[in-house]
Amino acid sequence: MTQRTAARILVDQLVAQGVDRATCVPGESYLQVLDALIGSGIDLLTCRAEGGAAMMAEAYGKLTGRPGICFVTRGPGATNASPGLHIAMQDSTPMILFVGQIERGMRDREAFQELDYRATFGALAKWVVEIDDADRIPEIVARAFRVAMQGRPGPVVIALPEDMLDDTADVADAPRVEPVDAVPAQADIDTLGELLAGASNPVAIVGGSRWTPDARDAMVAFAHAQALPVAAQFRRAPLFPATDDHFIGDLGLAPNPRLIERIKAADLIVLIGGRMSEIASQSYTLLGIPNPGQKLVHVHPDPMELGRVYQPTLAINATPGAFLEAASRLAARAGDVATARADYLSWSNTPPAVPGDFQYGDVMTWLRDRLPPDAVICNGAGNFASWIHRYYRFRDFGTQLAPTSGSMGYGLPAGVMAKRQKPDSIVLTLAGDGDFLMNGQEFATAVHHDIPLIVAVIDNGIYGTIRMHQERTFPGRISATKLTNPDFAALARAYGGHGETVSTTAEFAPAFERAVASGKPAILHCLLDPQAITPTATLDGIRAAAEKR
Repeated sequence: MTQRTAARILVDQLVAQGVDRATCVPGESYLQVLDALIGSGIDLLTCRAEGGAAMMAEAYGKLTGRPGICFVTRGPGATNASPGLHIAMQDSTPMILFVGQIERGMRDREAFQELDYRATFGALAKWVVEIDDADRIPEIVARAFRVAMQGRPGPVVIALPEDMLDDTADVADAPRVEPVDAVPAQADIDTLGELLAGASNPVAIVGGSRWTPDARDAMVAFAHAQALPVAAQFRRAPLFPATDDHFIGDLGLAPNPRLIERIKAADLIVLIGGRMSEIASQSYTLLGIPNPGQKLVHVHPDPMELGRVYQPTLAINATPGAFLEAASRLAARAGDVATARADYLSWSNTPPAVPGDFQYGDVMTWLRDRLPPDAVICNGAGNFASWIHRYYRFRDFGTQLAPTSGSMGYGLPAGVMAKRQKPDSIVLTLAGDGDFLMNGQEFATAVHHDIPLIVAVIDNGIYGTIRMHQERTFPGRISATKLTNPDFAALARAYGGHGETVSTTAEFAPAFERAVASGKPAILHCLLDPQAITPTATLDGIRAAAEKR
C-alpha cells in the first residue's frame, strides 16, 4: 500500500463500490474531491442547484437499487439539498450526500457557512457522520453504503472537513458492499399458506423499495398461482405490470372507489414491501389502527416497520425477492380476479372530456399506446399527475420515477438522470407549470451534458392542487395560487434545446415526434384550461359544491 490523500482514498472507495455516476454542484470546500474524480471513470453531472442534484441522485437510487451519490458544498449548499434527502427518506431510496465542511480547527466558532450536520439532518437521514480521520474513510464509506441499502433503504449524509481531505494515509480499500436479504422463516410461509387457503377474497398490495426485476417477475408468478388481484401503492405502479390480468389499479390519490371497496371487503390483505402510509391508506382510514380489522400479512425488509402502525396477523421480515422465492413453493389456489380487473379497466380505459382545446386525457392515452414498455415516465407533484396514475399503464420494471413524498420539482431532475442512465429509452417528464419552475434550471444541465429527455409542461396558470383545496375550503376566495409563466417553449430554445407550444390535442402527437427526432432536450409547452383541475372535476363544479355545504 502507498500513501494517498484523503480525497483520493474517498474516490477510490466509490469506485470500489461500483459507483459509475454522481451529481454535484461544485464548491471550494471539496475541491480536492473534484480533482480526484478526474480520470476516475465516474460520470459527474454538473447541476445548477443542489436540490436538483440531490433529486438526480435519489432517482439513480430508485433506478439501480444502489446509493445515488451527490456532492454539495457546506452551509447553503447542504441545506439546498435537503429536499432530495427528504424524498429519499420517505421513498425509502438509497442515497449518500457528501457535504464539504469547514476546517476541523474552526469548529464551534460559527465559521463561514458552518453547520452542525448531525443536528441539521438527523431527522432527514438514516445516518449522519463527519469523517475526521483519513484512515477511517474506507470503513465509514462502506458502512454508509450498507446503511443506505439494508433494511428500509434511505439517505446517509457524510461531512468532509476541508483540511481533512488533504491528509494522507496508508489504508486498504473496503470490499464492495452488498445488502443483506432478510429471509422469511419456513413457519411463517406455512402460516401464509394456511391463510391463503382459507381466504375467499384476498388481495395483494405491492409497494416500497428493495425490489428487483426478478422479484417483480416472481410477484407476477405468485399472483397467478394464488389467484390474487394486485394493487400498487402510490407511485409504485411498475412493481406489477398494468397489462397483466391480475393488476387492479393504483392505490394513491383519488383512487378507483371500487378498488377501495374491494380492499375494505377483503378477508386477507397481503402487503408486500410497503408501509401503507398516509396516501396509500387514504389518510389512515383504509385499515384500522392498531388493529386492522382484517387479516393482514405484512412483508417488509425492516423489522422496525412491522407493527409500527398496523399490528398484522402475520409479520414477515423479508425482502420482496426472498419472500416471493419462499412463497413460490406454496400450493396453488383457485380464485376469480376477473371482476376486479374489469373494475380497473372501466376506471382507466377512456378519459372523459375536460374543458378546453387540449384534452390531457386523450394525450395520456395516446402516450399509453405510443410509448414502448421501457419508456420512463417522471413527474413531481401536482394535480397534473392524476392523469398519469389513472390512464397510463406501466409495463416494465423501473419505468416510473415519482416522489411518494409529494415533492414538487422532482420530475425534471429525475428525467435527466433517467435519460443519462438509460440513453436508449424514451424518457418523458410530465410537469405542471408550478412544478417545473421548482427545478427548471436543471434543463440547462440536460443541455450541457447532451441528455435528450422530453419535458411536457402542463400549464394551467395556477398552483392547481392548492387551488382545488382552496375552492373546497374557501370557495371563490382566491389567494396566492395564480401564476404568471414564461413561454416555456422559448425558454427551451434559449437554453439550446428544442421547444414547441401545444395548444390543442391534435398538435401534441406531431410535436412529440419532432421532439424525439430533434435529439435535443425538449420542452413541449402544453396549454391546459385551468377549469380542467382533475380528470373528472372542474374548478367551477368544486366551488359550487362547496358553496352548497
